[in-house]
Amino acid sequence: MMAAAREHHTVPLSVLLKRELANERVEKPEILYGQACQSKKGEDFTLLKTECQRIVGDGITTYSVFGLFDGHNGSAAAIYTKENLLNNFIAAMPPDLNREEWVAALPRALVAGFVKTDKDFQQRARTSGTTVTFAVIEGLVITVASVGDSRCILESAEGDLYYLSADHRLECNEEERERITASGGEVGRLNTGGGAEIGPLRCWPGGLCLSRSIGDVDVGEYIVPVPYVKQIKLSTGGGRLIISSDGVWDALSDEVALDCCRGMPVEAAAAQIVKEAVQVKGLRDDTTCIVIDIVPPEKPAASLPQPKKLGRGVFKSMFRKRSPESSSQIDKEYLEPDVVEELFEEGSAMLSERLDTKYPLCKMFKLFICAVCQVEIKPDEGISIHVGSSDFGKLRPWDGPFLCSSCQEKKEAMEGKRPPGGTNSSSLWVFFLFVHSSVAQLSC
Repeated sequence: MMAAAREHHTVPLSVLLKRELANERVEKPEILYGQACQSKKGEDFTLLKTECQRIVGDGITTYSVFGLFDGHNGSAAAIYTKENLLNNFIAAMPPDLNREEWVAALPRALVAGFVKTDKDFQQRARTSGTTVTFAVIEGLVITVASVGDSRCILESAEGDLYYLSADHRLECNEEERERITASGGEVGRLNTGGGAEIGPLRCWPGGLCLSRSIGDVDVGEYIVPVPYVKQIKLSTGGGRLIISSDGVWDALSDEVALDCCRGMPVEAAAAQIVKEAVQVKGLRDDTTCIVIDIVPPEKPAASLPQPKKLGRGVFKSMFRKRSPESSSQIDKEYLEPDVVEELFEEGSAMLSERLDTKYPLCKMFKLFICAVCQVEIKPDEGISIHVGSSDFGKLRPWDGPFLCSSCQEKKEAMEGKRPPGGTNSSSLWVFFLFVHSSVAQLSC
């Protein structure tokens, strides 16, 4: 379900962090993980990395990342993405951020990292592609970015089930079908001749069943690398994440996957899910699973209460969503029950919407730096990402972020547009006539 279609009233991150401090809940949970795979094509790859470090003031804090890359038409895109996505998203993070700012900047940096990885790989002219499900865990905050049809689900300590990824299969996503046809692609089933059509809906040219991926240079730019991003904060009870390729989800429902491994340690749980999936449909595809337990420091794994069993076919989405109305109301929230809360959700494929931000300019992007590829751009070469939008005339002359010419061309191609001869970029940068006189007046 795409977030662009509705307005979200999410919980301010500052409220949650202040609540943690008020209740002395700032200790990081323990991250336990295990993985399992049965390989058919050798195109599934994983990234499991805990204790990633970043500098905060005079100290160092850590976070964890977990990625699943399900390649198709070869393994080159999956391998390249595994090796480069983490660095690309880190490069897109502004420097010198405190914890609240860093967590809030994650969704935007992940979008930039996905697009840069895709752009760089496509320049290698390799005709493979990959789905990506990429999770960043910082304390109790989980941020998941995804393209394709791998899936990430969460079972909270309270026993509720949450989807943290979106399915970009054309067969089940009408909004994505409409986007592709509007961008110049065609959607249809394989035609065997005589009018007979078989198999799932595919994008033509290329015949890909997915609307979003990294790579797939031969299919067309309307197959985009812009990820769906979901960010939530766990309750202090923790929870279990399951990230699996479609080899699992084509065989098992979410509830069955959770039920078959409940109470098992993470390594055994991942192996059991893969075993159950292969037993149902046989080994028709690479079948990979990562299981991650987020365990509060005061509650060892062995003493965690068993979550209530979910009814088969029942999907619960119990996020608490709030928006601040007054300081007194926010203060009252500190005493409310501890539950899973949604911080951010966005699924739009439009890069201008995904790289926009309400945060101060000096905190969220750098002047003269491309928001996607992070290269230095000259004042007469960059283009505002808002160009072409209906609100462009209402924006202040210094409103960014900005793209280099090649990233702007990629953005136009993904939106089914063509650059107007490249003749207007310098006029769009009238902005920089204002910079040196105005930047000192910007409020941070």
